Amino acid sequence: MKKLGFNLLWLAVAVVASCAAAAQSPGPAPASPRVTQSFDPDWRFLKADAPGAEQPAFDDAAWRKLDVPHDWSIEGPFSQTNPSTGLGAWLPSGIGWYRKHFTLPDDFKSRLVFIEFDGIMQNSDVWINGFHLGHRPYGYVSFQYEMTGHLNFGGADNVLAVRADTSAQPASRYYLGAGIYRHVRLVVTDPVHIVHWGEYVTTPQVSAAKATVHVQTTVTNESGAPNEIFLQVSLFDSAGKGVGEAETGLKILEPGTAAQFDQDILVGNPQLWDLDKPGLYTGRATVNSTGNGREDRIGPPKKLDSQLVPFGIREAVFKPNTGFWLNGKNIKIKGVCLHQDGGAFGIAVPDGVWEQRFLALKQIGANAIRTAHNPPDPAFLDLCDRMGFLVMDEMFDCWTVGKYNDKDYHLFFNEWSQTDTRDTVLRDRNHPSIILYSAGNEIHDTPNGRLATNILAGLVKVFHASDPSRPVTQALFRPNASHDYDDGLADMLDVIGTNYRDQELLAAHNAKPSRKIIGTENTHAAASWVSVRDNPAYSGQFLWTGIDYLGETTAWPSNTADFGLLDRAGELKPRACERESWWSEKPVVFITRAGTLNWTPSDTAPHRETVDVFSNCREVELFLNGKSLGSKPVADPTRHPVWQVDFEPGTIRAVAKNGGVAVATNELRTAGAAARIHLTKSGDTLPADYNHVCRVLASIVDSNGVTVPSAAPVITFAISGPGVIAAVDNADNSSPEPFQATARKAAQGWCVAFVKSAAPSGTITLTASSPGLAPATLSITAAK
Repeated sequence: MKKLGFNLLWLAVAVVASCAAAAQSPGPAPASPRVTQSFDPDWRFLKADAPGAEQPAFDDAAWRKLDVPHDWSIEGPFSQTNPSTGLGAWLPSGIGWYRKHFTLPDDFKSRLVFIEFDGIMQNSDVWINGFHLGHRPYGYVSFQYEMTGHLNFGGADNVLAVRADTSAQPASRYYLGAGIYRHVRLVVTDPVHIVHWGEYVTTPQVSAAKATVHVQTTVTNESGAPNEIFLQVSLFDSAGKGVGEAETGLKILEPGTAAQFDQDILVGNPQLWDLDKPGLYTGRATVNSTGNGREDRIGPPKKLDSQLVPFGIREAVFKPNTGFWLNGKNIKIKGVCLHQDGGAFGIAVPDGVWEQRFLALKQIGANAIRTAHNPPDPAFLDLCDRMGFLVMDEMFDCWTVGKYNDKDYHLFFNEWSQTDTRDTVLRDRNHPSIILYSAGNEIHDTPNGRLATNILAGLVKVFHASDPSRPVTQALFRPNASHDYDDGLADMLDVIGTNYRDQELLAAHNAKPSRKIIGTENTHAAASWVSVRDNPAYSGQFLWTGIDYLGETTAWPSNTADFGLLDRAGELKPRACERESWWSEKPVVFITRAGTLNWTPSDTAPHRETVDVFSNCREVELFLNGKSLGSKPVADPTRHPVWQVDFEPGTIRAVAKNGGVAVATNELRTAGAAARIHLTKSGDTLPADYNHVCRVLASIVDSNGVTVPSAAPVITFAISGPGVIAAVDNADNSSPEPFQATARKAAQGWCVAFVKSAAPSGTITLTASSPGLAPATLSITAAK
């Protein structure tokens, strides 16, 4: 017993010393026995079926070499005969194979080795050295397989093989994509380790002065012997400064068992995660072992595993009479629905593309995103965390009844839905951006009464069991017709969501004031926003949609649905200007002519033009070539002033005023003949990795620099230096031109090229040219 007491004393000293070192550490990344390695590079790909390709000896020498994430469907070609039809954007589908050769060192022999996929589209099968690891039909979920026991070490070759099948079409109402389109990782751990998605951080008590951070950690022992362990948790702020720590007592973990550790840590003066200042923290959980549980153990504790978990400190609450509250502030949710495609990038979307889109949505005043209608890339949620967007994390577009086809997820729902829901919630529950889970969108099972309520009860139970800290909603489909408010289905939801039926939802709340309500899908119409704005109980809305998306069309060659505030290439549309006048908190004013953002009609002869002016200011005065056309009051931004203007070339200008003081202006100029190309870039430096993208806008302008909206020449891009043209686009939703190209026809007077860096240094030079126009050149600095 004396020896045991000595070791416990040594242990206490070691824990205190370790915590003190962590508190002084400039960053939360100490050495760890856990190895996490990107497995994105160096795959071989074949766009065809290849019987026997799961076997290590299969000859893949002629296969295409590439890195993932990769969406092979977006490479096209668009074709009216593709079985995906317009629902799938007329893009190809089928079977694709991926194979990766790799080696492992001998010191991994005594450890556990896993492979993690953030997403494979879809019906995927994975093998390691010919051994089948598993099958997942749903292309939107993340999963992990253990490869231990099937690997070669010491320089011998290993082959990881993946088969993905999108042959059955149409398998979705919108663009599906194809392939290993999200990140892949190799993870190596000790047999005693934190389980996959085993860290769960919540903030049960939050104030400006202090917050309680609750950390739940699940540790498993997959060795053949008992192990005495303790868990140490340290918290770090965004600058890497230690802000709190805790450790557990000793616990003997028997072979084949798991243990849950719960710790509360007090953080003073927390940096709250908020919309404007989304403060982020990192938790580090470390599993330490004192030995195998015998009383004669000696020596210092051994670090077995360590894992970092980003999280935010915030309080998010839905209330029946006043809607949504974040950190004690009543906020209207001004949301948009987003599909997962990134236009020209398909479903393999670099973070940089989403960041540029998010910045534009922030400018409009949007503060929330609904992931329509499936779980997103975890990197997408990371970006929402960093940029301060609220998120509705949605699971399904159908349950047991399919939509418009007999090949979608409803075929797998009964077998896989609860597993897919559990895995998604375990994966996503530490993201502070997520405020709601959605069990489904416009589910066609709901008219089936008891069947639907049983399904929903099972899903809600999984949501709550995996993450009791967040409410569950559902985008109800014609709830009055399905009697969802009468048969109990709606009231199984923590927050009731409805698509397009604002008055019905408000009536349901009035009938039962304890109901919490939100608009899960809403039109761009003013009436819908007014219903939200003027009713305190109505938490907010999610517009259909924030950005144009591939698919959900019918007539060839239309390949993109035109519902967005932004077009597919990331430019603001006229309806975005209107929305900004409703949502923005800063003074704004915008002019539109006949639904366009230009003062260059096709007919330049004298005629009458309708001019709409969107503003959130009290008064707007309109000028044409310096002459006032009068002032009009703006009593309500949703009822904007309109002028009938006798057209004349030149400049039309709007001046918005508050209390007689000009606070915002906007002007449009008439374009002359096309003269040259003008290039605008999204940034000056471009790091050499998958996620960074420079967006270059090529505009056809006249001699005064005004974009010529009718100009539609083909623009050719040439690049030199350490860069590549990753994609081109022009937001023409009916163009069958390929996205992976170096030329694009202009539409509305412009097109875009997306540039990536291929090296960590050097100068990238991009030139845009077209016959009859003066070319343009710009430079981008490649960086680490």
